[in-house]
Amino acid sequence: MNIQLSDHFTYTKLLRFTAPSICMMIFTSFYSIVDGLFISNYTDVTQFAAINLVWPFIMIFGAIGFMFGSGGSALIAKTLGEGRKFKALRIFSLLIYTAIILGIIIAIGGIWLIKPILEAFGAHGELLAAALKYSRIIIPAIPFFMLQYTFQSLLVTAERPKLGFAVTFISGMTNIVLDALFIVKLNMGLIGAALATSAGIMVGGLIPLIYFCIDNKSPLRLGKTSLYWHSLLKICTNGLSEFVTVISQAVVTTLYNYQMLLFLGENGVAAYGIITYLSFVFAALFLGYAFGSAPITSFHFGAKNHAELHSLFVKNLKIIFCFAILMTLSAEFFAPFLTSFFIQNNNELFRLTVEGFRIYAVSFLFAGFSIFASSFFTALNNGIVSAVISVLRTLVFECICVMVIPAFFGVGGIWAAIIIAEILALSTSIYFFISRQKYYGY
Repeated sequence: MNIQLSDHFTYTKLLRFTAPSICMMIFTSFYSIVDGLFISNYTDVTQFAAINLVWPFIMIFGAIGFMFGSGGSALIAKTLGEGRKFKALRIFSLLIYTAIILGIIIAIGGIWLIKPILEAFGAHGELLAAALKYSRIIIPAIPFFMLQYTFQSLLVTAERPKLGFAVTFISGMTNIVLDALFIVKLNMGLIGAALATSAGIMVGGLIPLIYFCIDNKSPLRLGKTSLYWHSLLKICTNGLSEFVTVISQAVVTTLYNYQMLLFLGENGVAAYGIITYLSFVFAALFLGYAFGSAPITSFHFGAKNHAELHSLFVKNLKIIFCFAILMTLSAEFFAPFLTSFFIQNNNELFRLTVEGFRIYAVSFLFAGFSIFASSFFTALNNGIVSAVISVLRTLVFECICVMVIPAFFGVGGIWAAIIIAEILALSTSIYFFISRQKYYGY
């Protein structure tokens, strides 16, 4: 029996409904590191560093998909909660068509801009050549990348979170199988990694597109639309925090790479790349839960069901707290085991990565609350507060910390910067939770 957004949510029902989204995000994070796993084990440090340099810029180009998915989900779920299904369908269709058109434009521009961008951030010689080789195959897949992440949120709003996980699983397995074929069997290196990732992205974007083009049993499907400028603006405002988060992560990663090159050279970039991959997997649990629970909040907010909204808010915070403890303890205990997947024959790099990850992992105690806070206010259609939390958490707090703290504490300060930034972000989230509680009635 399908769980509907209009239901009353117990802890069990909340976890059941969000579980596919959590699994989807964890699997997405896992298959996003597959290229790194294969490249780090079957090629050299330069090619591995090249992937780590390129991905922040790919995420910048694809950030609109995150914005459309989260912002669109909030508006569409709220509109459904208000009982205006016809309007919700037309907004949904407008959103998808806009994502496709913008994706094509961004891909065309990205092909021309990627070289000067990489050069501006210090890539040269073999590292630049490898990064260009990888990026020029990945960038044409950006329209599908945008659709994939747009649909991840919208499939939850369509009350089909299990389909969202199935799509992610198929997309990820496509990437993994082709990585094994192209990199291991055919020895294609970076080109094989780029082809495998592009194929996985295309599968992830096309399957839900086809699903919504045909008759289905969900509340949403593609059809005729109108140019609702106000709705598009509201979607962008709602999803601004997710857009800023992705942009900020890319900027922060670039700053980390800069500091690592300064302090430790290519080994430092490789170590941070591995830590970033591992942190994606742990943060995915928080992200998946936040995305999975957001449409429920939006629906009951639209329906003005304040009792259920309060119940959801309290349950969400308790669940996030349990996840935070579990994630931190797991990261500390399994750090050497997880690092061993990436590093086999480089003892210095292995030691550097394990030490760095164990410091970095303390941030998981705090990160989940800020991730949820941003998503929660997006769900309430308050994109401004959501964006403020995201901007301060990453673009302000983390950027300042990663540039200032290492000047006093060296390499250890680079790893510890994220902890200070997350504590500051948690304080900001608590302030907005308290100050906005009476207004929204949660």
